[in-house]
Amino acid sequence: MSNFDIIIKSDKPVLIDFFATWCGPCKMLGPILKEVKDSLGDRISIIKIDVDKNQQIASQYQVRGVPTMILFQNGKQLWRQSGVLNKEDIIKIILEKSN
Repeated sequence: MSNFDIIIKSDKPVLIDFFATWCGPCKMLGPILKEVKDSLGDRISIIKIDVDKNQQIASQYQVRGVPTMILFQNGKQLWRQSGVLNKEDIIKIILEKSN
């Protein structure tokens, strides 16, 4: 994850999904995020980060529970949410928070 800072500095919104393989709600969120990506296409990047394999980044962003989604654009954190949301809510938030 050495290129994490480069990824979040994108002009395009980047939604980071902090997850764990043992997490039930994380497994529910996966297909929802695929639908979000299918709906928004190239207007967003969605990156999944396993907190067990990337503890340093999870700690840096104070991820205490999974799933946690954080929306970045141009290196700035625009929004953050723990838990599972439905596709419509995630899309609405992305479109509202990003420019």
